[in-house]
Amino acid sequence: MRLALIGQSAFGKAVLETLVSGDRYEIAGVFAAPDSARGQEPLAAAAADLGVPVWQPQRLRDADCIATFQSLHADLCVMAYVTDIVPLDIINAPTYGTIQYHPSLLPKHRGPSAINWAIINGDTRTGLTIFWPDAGLDTGPILMQREVDITQDDTVGSLYFDQLFPMGVDALVESVDLVKRGEAPRIQQDESLATYESWCGRAESQIDWLRPAAVLHNLIRGCDPQPGAWTTWRGERLSVYGSAMCADRPPVDMMPGTVLSVDGGGMVVSAGDGVVLVQRVRAGRGAKVAAAESGVRLGDVLGD
Repeated sequence: MRLALIGQSAFGKAVLETLVSGDRYEIAGVFAAPDSARGQEPLAAAAADLGVPVWQPQRLRDADCIATFQSLHADLCVMAYVTDIVPLDIINAPTYGTIQYHPSLLPKHRGPSAINWAIINGDTRTGLTIFWPDAGLDTGPILMQREVDITQDDTVGSLYFDQLFPMGVDALVESVDLVKRGEAPRIQQDESLATYESWCGRAESQIDWLRPAAVLHNLIRGCDPQPGAWTTWRGERLSVYGSAMCADRPPVDMMPGTVLSVDGGGMVVSAGDGVVLVQRVRAGRGAKVAAAESGVRLGDVLGD
């Protein structure tokens, strides 16, 4: 079966390398994101090393890109971490259509920041979905799902790299096998359960210290490492990482955002109904440092 792969970053690279291992499938071509100022795109580099034809269009919906994709005459398209808009002319071109990875249990958390929002919203379980994309955003029929727990210590980084990344590679490859055998299901999503959130960005990641400590703990974890929950300190943006809940409560007359202690374990900050421990911070565009090394002191008020 001839496969076309659309993707990017380490995840797309891992999917490509797994699909070609043992000569399991013929890869007709790879469509990767453009290179960045930091260097060659990982999936594109892997394809070049493997001798697989690779294209890096600025937009997948450009006419030249669509024509090139259609000329491959692929049997199946595999989408592994795609953030660009993929036109139906590409999705429907392969003989068996297209399958796509999404890091949530669809129809919950449709959208580009699914892992962030699962943690921010306080979910205790999430997972991944392999589905058949259509004209909507993450709305196509489900082929396969896998579930994982979200612990109180999980961040976006730990949840993705420790669980959803390796599990997602295996699930995509297993799904390709099911398509090849003619055993891949198409289960319609239950629209009554659907939720959608857009990008988790600067506005969504700002900390309001008046909110409950549990809400802030989830926000900090749900923005770690990207985009980074943030507050202000001495007129400068201060990003915070490594959150933990504390049993202590601030004095009743303490302003939310007040730093109650700073030591090797981090800094304890008062919230609307409790306190939050922050372990690492980054001032402005500087490096991440331990809270005790940041210059923040006892009695400072964050977010003022």
